[in-house]
Amino acid sequence: MFIDKPPDYPMFTIPLFDYVGAPLLVVAFAVLLWVQARSPLRRQQFRTLGRVLRNIGFSIPAFITLRLLLLPVPLLAAAWAARNGLGLLNWLLPQEGGWAWVHTALGFLLFDYAYYGWHYATHKVPLLWRFHNVHHTDLDMDVSTAMRFHFGELLLSVLFRTATVVTLGISVLAALLYEIVFEIAAQFHHANWKLPQRVERWINTVLVTPRMHGIHHSIIKDEFNANWGTLFSWWDRLHRTHRMDIAQKDLTIGVPAYRDEEELTLVELWKMPFGPQRDWRLPNGERPETRSKPQSPNTDS
Repeated sequence: MFIDKPPDYPMFTIPLFDYVGAPLLVVAFAVLLWVQARSPLRRQQFRTLGRVLRNIGFSIPAFITLRLLLLPVPLLAAAWAARNGLGLLNWLLPQEGGWAWVHTALGFLLFDYAYYGWHYATHKVPLLWRFHNVHHTDLDMDVSTAMRFHFGELLLSVLFRTATVVTLGISVLAALLYEIVFEIAAQFHHANWKLPQRVERWINTVLVTPRMHGIHHSIIKDEFNANWGTLFSWWDRLHRTHRMDIAQKDLTIGVPAYRDEEELTLVELWKMPFGPQRDWRLPNGERPETRSKPQSPNTDS
């Protein structure tokens, strides 16, 4: 698959994404917007409609970046690596015959594990955090938060994803499938959807869920520094960064230094990475580093 020659649609036509992936994303967004309105996980603190529209508007440059660069550049790199036999999986397994699906499945898993590391890096590397901070400044979290990414972060992500597919030898199909599933998974775990707790615990044995990712968006530093996974929750369990011990009703979503909705306009969000960066403090100077009262596991919202 794609070994003899690279795909002939890298820049302008990607059928699996354009005719399957993109419509699925639109449907998933609409469905999650509806179910979170019917069964909200957290009480929204700010005006929902204006914030959702702002997040959608903010996502337009990011979506253009995704479609014109973030998708095609890694796909071209994956095809080139396959053609030249480069990368871990291409050294170990063929991309054709009976091994093709094994190669694809392993590539999919390795891509998600690599993204766990990338997400961690976007918090710890100052340059990357300047851009990723924009995502976390949302003062409430719902399915629209999954769209609130600065186009600069996606440009930087092009470099990471290209290096990943070449180094690991991830196939074109695995990279493309992962991108589609990744985007749907991001919408799901950002959704303000109150699943039955027993059902969510069961899903969370495999996947990142709304309660799990909600904790990651807390202004409390040791909660914010947990739950790095995007699709599979296994990586957080492996690295002991998995947390499900905070009631959603006790979470304050966002970044401590940005608590004024009036300064989180479209223009200010686009400018934010390029200006002075604020310390992890509330406007009153307090550092919300830890929670004063630990809670028992499996606390419901």
